[in-house]
Order: sequence, then C-alpha cells, then structure tokens
Amino acid sequence: MEEDRKARINRLKWHCRRALLELDLVFDRFWERYEDNLDAQGEAALESLLELEDHDLWALVSGRKSPTIPQLAAMIERLREVSPAANL
Repeated sequence: MEEDRKARINRLKWHCRRALLELDLVFDRFWERYEDNLDAQGEAALESLLELEDHDLWALVSGRKSPTIPQLAAMIERLREVSPAANL
C-alpha cells in the first residue's frame, strides 16, 4: 500500500514541474509543507489542477481568478498559502 502511495506522489511531483518559475516555487513549497498530510481527496484535487495550462493555474493561485469548482478551492487555498505572490 505504501509503495502505491509513493508512486502516486512521485507521479504528482513530476507533473508539478511547470514552465512558469512562480509555479515551480509554489509547488516546491507545497511539497515541503504538505507531502506527509496529502490525502486521496487532496491528490485528486491536485491532479485536476495540474491539467490546467500554466497561466490559468497561476491566475487561480495568485488570486486573479476564483475557482469555479468548489472541490478545488481547498487545494487552491493551500497553494496560495505557500505562494510567493501571497507576500506581495
């Protein structure tokens, strides 16, 4: 069971590598803070967000856009907490 979780987490980490430096910073900080506490619901929300284009995802994380899917709001809030844009 633990091997399955490690494989899922590693896959998610790989998909978190983005072309936008700001998103890379956010995801690095996210994994440092939340990796041990990420549950199945969080994994699913993160997976859904990773399907977005970088600029659309950054608009959500930076607060320029609000999430239209309520199930993603908690994950977006986590990402905002660790975002360098949150300190601006």
